[in-house]
Amino acid sequence: MFDFVRTHTRLALGFMLLLIIPSFVFFGVQGYSRFSDPTNATVAKVDGVSISRAEWDAAHKRNVDMARRQSPTLDAALFDTPQLRQETLDGLVRERLLQAAANQLHLYPTVARMSRLFDSDPQFAGLRGPDGKISRDLLAAQGMTPEMFDQRLRQDLAVRQVLAGLTQTATAPGFAASAALDAFLQRRQVQLQIFDATAYRAKVNPSDTEIETYFKAHEVQFRAPEQAAIEYVVLDLETLGKGASLTDEALRKAYADNVSRYTAPEERRASHILIKAEQGASAADRAKAKARAEALLAEVRKNPAGFGDLARKNSEDPGSAAKGGDLDFFARGAMVKPFEDAAFTLKSGEVSGLVQSDFGYHIIMLTGVRGGQVQPFEAVRAEVESGLRKSQAQQRWAEAAEQFTNTAYEQSDSLKPVIEKLKLEKKTATVLRTPAPEAAGPLASTKLLDAIFANDTLRNKRNTDAVEVGPNQLVSARIVQHSPARTLPLAEVKDTVRQRLVEEQAAELAGKEGRARLAALQAGSKEPLPTTLTVSRGQTQGLPKPVLDAALRADVHKQPAVSGVDLGAQGYVVLLVTQVLPPEMPPGSQDTLRAQYAQAWAAAESDAYLAALKKRFKAEIKPAAAVAAEAASAPVR
Repeated sequence: MFDFVRTHTRLALGFMLLLIIPSFVFFGVQGYSRFSDPTNATVAKVDGVSISRAEWDAAHKRNVDMARRQSPTLDAALFDTPQLRQETLDGLVRERLLQAAANQLHLYPTVARMSRLFDSDPQFAGLRGPDGKISRDLLAAQGMTPEMFDQRLRQDLAVRQVLAGLTQTATAPGFAASAALDAFLQRRQVQLQIFDATAYRAKVNPSDTEIETYFKAHEVQFRAPEQAAIEYVVLDLETLGKGASLTDEALRKAYADNVSRYTAPEERRASHILIKAEQGASAADRAKAKARAEALLAEVRKNPAGFGDLARKNSEDPGSAAKGGDLDFFARGAMVKPFEDAAFTLKSGEVSGLVQSDFGYHIIMLTGVRGGQVQPFEAVRAEVESGLRKSQAQQRWAEAAEQFTNTAYEQSDSLKPVIEKLKLEKKTATVLRTPAPEAAGPLASTKLLDAIFANDTLRNKRNTDAVEVGPNQLVSARIVQHSPARTLPLAEVKDTVRQRLVEEQAAELAGKEGRARLAALQAGSKEPLPTTLTVSRGQTQGLPKPVLDAALRADVHKQPAVSGVDLGAQGYVVLLVTQVLPPEMPPGSQDTLRAQYAQAWAAAESDAYLAALKKRFKAEIKPAAAVAAEAASAPVR
């Protein structure tokens, strides 16, 4: 076969072109790039429709942005973990499931119902203008057109109805609610005796033979892990920025070129009186509204101090009339253009003429001005310098990254050449094959550690290739000393071995005495236990969970209701349930608790329904999604 291809090369090429050219015609060149573009990789499917990596990334970014808006001081990196990225994908799959169900069940509302909902629902009051209609300006500020808003609202209302039958009508059976609440709120009086292992340590004294025997049986616990002492260098924007030479003249020019960044935006405070005259009103109605507005303007000019009273009595803007027409401070872009143009030309205390907008006729009084001041150069010098260093570093990055990569590779017997060429700082560390719990920055990168412990790096003590550990952050490392995993000699760890053996023998002794006390109680001993407590799920009294569980799960119908709990290295506990007490609840809380239980019941039913929808619409999350979540959440510092 291969001889034929070599002999008939031209014929083979012609045949390949016959296969390739039609596919380019059908898919296009972009189709081929789309297959290789990781952002277009399918991470999940619902009802035969793919969810791409790009959609997933966009949804996660929206979630992070929303969280940052709610808590601006939070570090965005906290949200970029594999677990939270997976939760975002789960949420995206859930959203698609509900959309598919809403579509199949024909739950999308009609245009008439949409209109009634928007006009009557108080949650949309903030999006209605003075005329009661949807405010295009408010929607534009959120990056939406009325059509986009209508589509999102229709979709939201339809999706809500998919689960509404479960969440809004769930009723928990009375017997089930009572049993569940009783299990959670019931109180029990218990006697207990704690056999604390630490109290028995003084009673044990293992011999050297016992220590040696224990060590040989547990050698794996006394192994030093494989580790490497390394030296490494980091190239990032901060490092490049430090090397930038900045003159006072350059700083002042950068300040002048970006002076708007250091200027507080001007805001104005105004009060207004609105007389409505909608665009669809007749000429007569508009003339009547204008005449009324002119009369009010004349009154304002006679008595500017009475503006607030006139606004309260006459303004037809329901949002501001009760406040004397006050609109508080606003920046450019917050008001319709005719209103804004007038407000930003007035002086403080000045009253405008009639201003006509789509809403009607406005009389505006400017009551305050703030912002607009330019911060002096010296006050923002450090900020200007930081920004200029970052800008110059970004401009140098591509060239510096290439030099770093080439030098670390071509002169791989030392990091000195790359350090001298780019004026980098040599750092040292001791690392394991996996990131240490306290590791940060490059040392937390599994990609870097894999490169350090690669066979070639270990064997030949060469530089690693440049490893990208974050955006605009490259690292190269070399091993100075390698220590394979080994079992530590007994002489070196004898004290640790003895301590562990003492702990085990003390726990065994505590358990032995505890079980003997338990046997005596089961045999009919009437001697009370030393400690008496009243416990419940809400009042744990500081008891370990296994002890609390044993106390509340004990069958009180069998006497004596006694049990023992082995706490391992902590010791042993014997407990006796002496009395079952009714729950302590504030008056009227029973109904509230039953309602909360019903909500939990509804949530469980919703989860079950969603699981059924996943099967119906064949929802699946691709295995590659987990890999992508780990890769996208690689440490970046």
